Amino acid sequence: MPSTRDDDYSMRLGERIRVIRRQKRLSLQDVEARSEAEFKASVLGAYERGERAVSVPRLHRLAEFYDVPVDQLLPSGDGETVVNKGIDEQASWMPGQKVVIDLLALADFDGPEIDLIRRYLGIIQVKRQDFNGRVLTIRQDDLQALAAILGTAVDDAAPRLAERGLLRPPASS
Repeated sequence: MPSTRDDDYSMRLGERIRVIRRQKRLSLQDVEARSEAEFKASVLGAYERGERAVSVPRLHRLAEFYDVPVDQLLPSGDGETVVNKGIDEQASWMPGQKVVIDLLALADFDGPEIDLIRRYLGIIQVKRQDFNGRVLTIRQDDLQALAAILGTAVDDAAPRLAERGLLRPPASS
């Protein structure tokens, strides 16, 4: 018989799996359809509710499907779940606004500089556990690193990214 501790971990694991799925903006039915029924909606729902145990190979496959590191599907030790909501499509970035990278647009570009940016943003996503896959808000420290990659001053980094069509303004509150 499973212990209360095991039940708690299963619940937190399920919550974490649900958070990643929602960050990807997928319903249970979307996952079933896109995985060609590899992940049945009813089974995934049972995982998310903590009603069904997930094997390690199955968890690994789910991480591959969601395109996240497998450890990001695992709950943190303190039970905290991180949620970062996506941002609706808007016009280009304006000075004074937060810097929001359009990850979908970034996928359309190639080149060594873009590869460095993509790798750096991947590190930020893992650090923040932010896998919505659409946008990523950049903090001042992150902007300094991006400026170094772009070979420009910090104040010029956001305009350079905007010129390339890689920025979106933040959502209005």
